[in-house]
Amino acid sequence: MTELLWQTVLIVFIYFFIFFIVAQVVKNNSIVDMGWGAGFVIIALATLFLEGEFTARNLIVTLLVTIWGVRLTYHIVRRNWGKPEDFRYAKWREEWGALVIPRAFFQVFMFQGLMMLIIGYPIVLVNAYPAPGLTALDIIGLIIWITGFYFESVGDRQLADFLKNPANKGKVIQSGLWKYTRHPNYFGEATMWWGIFIIALSAPLGFTGIISPLLITGLLLFVSGVPMLEKQMMQNPAYREYAERTSKFFPLPPKQKYGKIKR
Repeated sequence: MTELLWQTVLIVFIYFFIFFIVAQVVKNNSIVDMGWGAGFVIIALATLFLEGEFTARNLIVTLLVTIWGVRLTYHIVRRNWGKPEDFRYAKWREEWGALVIPRAFFQVFMFQGLMMLIIGYPIVLVNAYPAPGLTALDIIGLIIWITGFYFESVGDRQLADFLKNPANKGKVIQSGLWKYTRHPNYFGEATMWWGIFIIALSAPLGFTGIISPLLITGLLLFVSGVPMLEKQMMQNPAYREYAERTSKFFPLPPKQKYGKIKR
């Protein structure tokens, strides 16, 4: 287990170092987002083949991570390809000034690498301790993962279709999954990692993998996901009105507004 962990650390470091070099050449640090999903696929495949044992649980987790990572990478690359640096990274570039290169290395690329290692820890657990057969926990984890994948993939597709329609310019999507949560894609991503963690519970010390879903849920809810996006979106009055009746994260029925009863 220890050797496999250190091998994973080295793989992730090299992976993000390559992204860092490319980002400095094209002067666009936001390309790091394109590597997020694919990085987990590399972790899953590398740890599977380095360990060299192929059981149902190992193969299922590797397949789930690969499906998620490939879809997310395709979605982000298609959305961002050819576009200027994302506003968040552009703002940091301006704030960091002459220190933009070293700060980007540590605060963007190496930081994302660290987050990837922690979030991907349950994958390493599963592949480090291969065991035959499946348990009830595996089935429960799989069902939770499928639920999360549905919210993320369908939510992304609904938003993309909404934005493609010129008639929706300046409007806020309020249909489909977006009727029940303002961030179905973020909810879906967090849910998938809870599913992977539950599958990892079948491994020795599997309970330590809870750091993964706790971290990704915390990041999405309080740091880099919801807060950064909503800070921008709340400038739109239509979004503020939408936010008043729609759950921020967990899918819930929209709140009903009642007017005064006329007598």
